Amino acid sequence: MNLLQRIRKFLHWESSPKPDVKLLPEIYPHLKPFRLPLILTVITMMIGTVGYVIIDDFSLMDAIYQTGVTFTTVGFGEIAPISKAGRIFTITLIIAGFAVFSSAVGILVREISRGNIISILKERKMLYKIARLKKHFVVCYHNDYTLEVTKELRKNHIPFVVIDPRKEIHEWAVEHKYPTYLEAEPHAELSMLKAHLASAKGLITLSDSISDNIALIASVRLFEKEHFLPRPYYIISAAESMSDVEKLKKLGADTVVSPTKLTAQRVSAMAARPDMENLLEEFLYKTDNPLDMEEIEIPRYSWAVLKKLKETHIREITNTSVIGITKKDGKFVTMPKGDVLVTSECKLLVIGTQKGINITKELLKRRDKPKELRYV
Repeated sequence: MNLLQRIRKFLHWESSPKPDVKLLPEIYPHLKPFRLPLILTVITMMIGTVGYVIIDDFSLMDAIYQTGVTFTTVGFGEIAPISKAGRIFTITLIIAGFAVFSSAVGILVREISRGNIISILKERKMLYKIARLKKHFVVCYHNDYTLEVTKELRKNHIPFVVIDPRKEIHEWAVEHKYPTYLEAEPHAELSMLKAHLASAKGLITLSDSISDNIALIASVRLFEKEHFLPRPYYIISAAESMSDVEKLKKLGADTVVSPTKLTAQRVSAMAARPDMENLLEEFLYKTDNPLDMEEIEIPRYSWAVLKKLKETHIREITNTSVIGITKKDGKFVTMPKGDVLVTSECKLLVIGTQKGINITKELLKRRDKPKELRYV
């Protein structure tokens, strides 16, 4: 390890993350039209230099300087007396230089008007911005659901990238304040690399078409296997019918939301108990509500495994309450008593303040018995 690396390690300096996809090769084809003017410029400079050396016996440096001044038509004049033959040569050089310069400007204007190079450079800047994200969500396809989802993600300070293949995504991103977005096909491997999926927490697919959601889920699970990722992505999908919900779950979606089912449940709940209409919404989704609810998974190595719930003293230490336990086999126990065992990879449904829930997470992730248990 050299001295510079030691200094960086001591000061905890980290190099700026770079995107997985390099866009410079995509710029090269758009630079091909500039090859001819560049070649003509070099040839003209060489002919002009050799001409001044032979015709008027200029030194090499003077010949290069005189050729450059003449070729660019800046009008600095002659650096030394030039013969009649030299002046004829100079006029020819000026005309040739003007022709090459005019063609180069025309090509430059044409390429800029097409917008290919500028769009690639803008995307390159966006990729570097996306590369800085960690534990973000990749939200696929822009629609009304995407607008609401991204609003909630923004409120909860969760980073996200929106991907949509339509060109209007640039206008939508400005209108709806998407900080990071891509114009690409979400199911393509290149798009997943551009979205920095390797460091993402999960993916949300909200297409109205079931085929798009199926293709995307299959592509993401294949991407996991090909890149040997240490943990699976959390995939959330939308589906209209219950048969589509089952299909997407079998394909690998962790959670499938059916707007039709949710609407029916909400309407039936309002019809049955009108007084409870907004209770759940106020409790779970209101931003200034001090209480929160979250499901915490117990890792295999946790000190709490095979201990009774009352022996963990979670309520006394973190001021949170366990109101449900989801066993590893999927069985849910509501309002568990203190004698219920905490098993490996079960999930505790905890209610309390966000601070208390965060402390509970850290507490249950420990391998050794926490010192806080001595004082309860």
